[in-house]
Parts: sequence; structure tokens; C-alpha cells
Amino acid sequence: MTRDEDVNVVGAEFLEFSAMAGNDLSTPRPESGFPGLSPGDRWCVCAARWLEAQAAGCAPAVVLGATHARALEVVAIDDLVAHATHVDVVE
Repeated sequence: MTRDEDVNVVGAEFLEFSAMAGNDLSTPRPESGFPGLSPGDRWCVCAARWLEAQAAGCAPAVVLGATHARALEVVAIDDLVAHATHVDVVE
């Protein structure tokens, strides 16, 4: 995880947004060992991309306990809290 990432529970809207922004996270990439993401999966998103998704109305839910503190250099805590999900950090 880089210093400004937050951990999210991705939804269909975010996955569509990400694909339209040039980062298709839904398609498996077996050559890279990437299985592709489905709604409900957890994924690290850089804070800048999260802000873009928020502006587009499709910010994914945030797992606050797994989000790096430096994400706050990019995203306001109130915005992260407003999108917080209540899932366990470790299953």
C-alpha cells in the first residue's frame, strides 16, 4: 500500500467509473495473477482516485481501520467517515 491509500469495499458503480477512467478492475488478468474484482470485494484505492470517484458520485465505501493515515493529506476525514463501512478489517 502506498502512503495515501484507503481500503475500500468496491461497488458496481465504482468499478464502472474506474474502467471509464482507464483502470479496468473487473477483468481478470491471469498473466498478472489478478482475478478481477466484483462488487463487495476489498481493494486499495489511491486517495486522489477516491476523490475523483467521490466527485463523480460513486466513491466506494471506506474501511477506516485499514486506511493509511496519510490519506488524510488528500481526503478530508469527514468525507471518509461519511463513506465508512462497518466491516471487520480482518476476516
